[in-house]
Amino acid sequence: MSDHSDVSAETWQGERAAASAAVPGEAAEVRAFWRSLGLPGLVDVHTHFMPERVLRKVWDYFDRVGELTGGVEWPITYRADEDERLALIREFGVRAFTAMLYPHKAGMAEWLNSWAVDFARRTPDCLHTSTLFPEPGVDRYVREAVEAGARVFKAHVQVGAYDPRDELLDPAWGMLAEAGIPVVIHCGSGPSPGKYTGPGPVAGVLARHPRLRLVVAHLGMPEYEDFLTLAERYDEVRLDTTMAFTDFSERLAPFPAGLLPRLADLGDRVLLGTDFPNIPYPYVHQLRALERLGLGDDWLRAVCHGNGARLFGLG
Repeated sequence: MSDHSDVSAETWQGERAAASAAVPGEAAEVRAFWRSLGLPGLVDVHTHFMPERVLRKVWDYFDRVGELTGGVEWPITYRADEDERLALIREFGVRAFTAMLYPHKAGMAEWLNSWAVDFARRTPDCLHTSTLFPEPGVDRYVREAVEAGARVFKAHVQVGAYDPRDELLDPAWGMLAEAGIPVVIHCGSGPSPGKYTGPGPVAGVLARHPRLRLVVAHLGMPEYEDFLTLAERYDEVRLDTTMAFTDFSERLAPFPAGLLPRLADLGDRVLLGTDFPNIPYPYVHQLRALERLGLGDDWLRAVCHGNGARLFGLG
C-alpha cells in the first residue's frame, strides 16, 4: 500500500480545501439534528484517528476497495490532516469520539497503543482507545493499556485475519471483561468476507466470556440477523450503526426491513458509529439514515447520545 507521498501536492491540497469548505453548512446541519432532539451533542463510538502514515495507507486501501465491492467506489470524504479532522468533528458537536486503530500483523498493536496514549493526552474529548492482536505478550500490553487509562478497545477480525478464539487472546478477553472495558469489534463479513468473519468465531468468544462488552461494528453487516441474535442472547453485547442504513451500504448489504422491530427492542444497546473520516458521503447522511428508519425520537436520542454516554460514564 502506498503512503501520502504517492498523492500529488496539488491533489492533496485540493482535497483539504474541499473538506474545509464543506464545514460551515454541514456542521450547522449536524448541530441542528441533535438540537432538534434536545441533546447536548453526539457520542460517536466508531471514528478513526491513528498515526498519519498508517491512516494514509488505510485511505489507499479504500481508494482500491472497489475491487472488493463489485466496482462500487469508496471515496474518502474527509481526507484532511489531523488538526482539520479534529476541528471538524468538534464543529459537528461530537462530545466524545474514539480513535479506532488496528494492526494487520504481529508486533504492531503495542506500537499503536503507545501512539494512542499520547493522542488521548492531547485530545481529551477522544475516548482513550487501544487495540490487540493474537501474539505472545498480548496479555501484558493489554494490561498496560488498561492501567494507562484505555476506555475502549478496537478489534478488527477482518483486517487482522485472525480467529478471535485464538488461545493467545483468551487472557486479554478475560481481563477486558473483568474491567468492563468495551471492545468495538469488526467481525461481520462486509465489505468482503474473511476466514474468521461472521457470527461463529465471536459466539465462541462470548461462550467463554459472557460478560465481555462487545460492540459489534456496522451492526454485523451483512450478517445482521445473526448479530442481533447474539445481542439478544448476551446482555453486554451492543451494536454500532456505522455505515448501516446509508444509501451506500443499502446498495451493498441492505438491512432487512423485517428486522427493524428487533432493532427497536434493542434500543438501549445500539450506539452511534460513523467511520469518520473514512466514509464516502457526508457525516450528516448517517444521522439522516437513522432518522428515516422511523423508530422515533426516543430511540434516536438513546442511539445518538444516551447509550454511549451511559456506557462510558459521560456527564
